[in-house]
Amino acid sequence: MRKSFKLALTGVLSATLLLSACGSSGDNDKKDATSKAKNVEVHKEGFPIVDEKITLSMMAPGTGLAEWKDMPTLQEYAKMTNIDFKYNTPPISDFQTKLNLAFASGDIADIIYGAGTNNLTPGMEVDYGEQGVLIPLEDLIDEYAPNIKKLFEERPDVKKSATTIDGHIYSIPRVSEGATSSWYIGPIWYNGKWLEALDVKELPKTTDEFYELLKRFKNEDPNGNGKADEVPLTDVKLNSMRPWLLAAFGMKEWGIEEVDGKVRYTPTTENYKEYLTFMNKLYKEELLDPETFSQSPEQKKAKGQDNRLGAFTDFFSFFTTGETEEEAMNNPMFHPLTSSVSPETVVPRNPAISRGTFSITKNNPYPEASMRWIDYFYSSEGFEFLTEGPEGHLWEKGEDGKKKYLEEPPKGFKSMEDYRGSITPNYGISAPALTGPIEGKEQSDFDKFIETETNEKIEPFAEVPFPLVYLTKEEQKTANNIQVDLESYVEQMEAKFITGVEPLSNWDKYVKTIENMKIDEYVKIHQDAYDRWKES
Repeated sequence: MRKSFKLALTGVLSATLLLSACGSSGDNDKKDATSKAKNVEVHKEGFPIVDEKITLSMMAPGTGLAEWKDMPTLQEYAKMTNIDFKYNTPPISDFQTKLNLAFASGDIADIIYGAGTNNLTPGMEVDYGEQGVLIPLEDLIDEYAPNIKKLFEERPDVKKSATTIDGHIYSIPRVSEGATSSWYIGPIWYNGKWLEALDVKELPKTTDEFYELLKRFKNEDPNGNGKADEVPLTDVKLNSMRPWLLAAFGMKEWGIEEVDGKVRYTPTTENYKEYLTFMNKLYKEELLDPETFSQSPEQKKAKGQDNRLGAFTDFFSFFTTGETEEEAMNNPMFHPLTSSVSPETVVPRNPAISRGTFSITKNNPYPEASMRWIDYFYSSEGFEFLTEGPEGHLWEKGEDGKKKYLEEPPKGFKSMEDYRGSITPNYGISAPALTGPIEGKEQSDFDKFIETETNEKIEPFAEVPFPLVYLTKEEQKTANNIQVDLESYVEQMEAKFITGVEPLSNWDKYVKTIENMKIDEYVKIHQDAYDRWKES
C-alpha cells in the first residue's frame, strides 16, 4: 500500500533466558484442542505443546549464515514443543519470487514466517485471505495465543493495523519496543574522528550548515593522509539516506503521506523539487559520493573501513566503519535538519509494527499447535530465547546464575552478529515477536549511547508518515496497476535529476507525466483508506 522504497531493517537486542521457566507445567495442562489432522491434543499452557511429535513445513527468507535445521534455537525449541519443521528458506533476494511461485502452484508451506510486507504485502494478505489460502487467525489467537491476545488488548493500534477490511487477521505482525523501535531506517552517522580533526563543536541543524560541513570534509583533509580521497556523504542508491534528507524539506515519506488529515504524493510537491535541487548541488560539487547510485553495500563499507567517509548510513555506525562498539560511540547520530521550505523539525517515525511476519495456510494440518508455537515469542521469556538461543552458544550460565556472554565470535565468523545469525532466525528478517528491552539485562555503554542519541534526535521530532491501513480488493488492484509504473518512473527520475542527466528545468514535464499516470486516483484511494482507518 503506502509507497516506500526503504529497505527492510532489523533491530538487534541482547537478551536473557531462564530455561527453567520453559519446562512443562505437568499433567494439569489444559488439553482442550484436537487438531483437524488426527487426534493430536494441543496443550493450551506450558511445554510440550503436543505430546505426540508432529512435523510441519515452513517457508521463510534465509540470510545464508546457516541452514535453519542446524540452528540451535530452533533445534532446542523443537525439543521443548514436540514440533519439528521442514524448512524452505530461499535467499532474501529470491524470497518474493519463490513465495509468489508457491502461492501460484498451490504448493504453499504450512507456515509463512518472517516474510514482512516487502514479500507478503497487505494486498496479498487480503487476496489470499479471501481465497482461503491464508486462514483467519483471530479465533485461534483468542483461544491459543494468550500473549498475542494480551498484546492486542493493551495495544489496540496493533490489532487495528493487523485487521483487514473484512474483519479478519491473516498475518501476525512483529511489534518492536525499545530504543531503536522508532527508527524509520538506519540513521545517518558522522565520522567522529573527522569532527574532532576539524574541531566541530556543534552538529548541523539546517541544510546550509550541513552543506558547509560537507565542504569542510571534502577540502580540509580530515582523515589526515595528505590525499584528497575523502567522501563527504555516501549511501547505496539513497535507500537509507533519503528519508532523513527528505524530512529536511518537510516530507516524511517518498510517496504517500498524510499531513493534518490530508493525503498527498510527495514526489510532485514543491518541497520535493527543493530536495532534488539540494541533492543535485551536493552531487555536482562531489559532496555526495559520485558512486552513490552504482556502488554495492560492500563497496560502501570498504570506504568506511578505510576512514574515507564523513557522513554515511547504517543501522549502527560500526557496521560500516568496522570499529568496536566503544569506538563507535565517538560517531554521533545525524541531527534532523530544517530548511527554508521547512522551518519546523520533523523526521519519519517507524510505526514499529511490521506486518506479514507469520501466517498459517490452508495446507496446515495443525493450526492450533502452530498458533501455540508462535505465541511464545510474544512473551519476554520467549523473545529472550529467540534472540539469544539456548545455553552453550552465545552465553553460559555463571556460578552466580547470571549469563556470561561470549565476547569474541568463533573462528569463521566476522562478528558476534554474524555468529548470532547462525544460532537464531531472529537476524536480518522480520522474525515474528514482541521485541523490547530485556528485563534484568544491564544496559551496555553502547546501549545507553544509542538510547540517548535517539531520545535527543529522533523522539522529539518523529511522526508516522501514513498509518498501516488495508485497501479493498478493488482499491488494491487499481493502486497496484498505477504503482508499478509510478514507482519505476519516480525512482529513475530522482537519480537523473540529482546527477544532472535530466535538468531540473524539466520539472513541470516530470509532474505532468505523473499526473497522466492517474496520480489523483492513486491519492484518492489512500485518502479513502485513511478516512476509514481514522473512523475505525
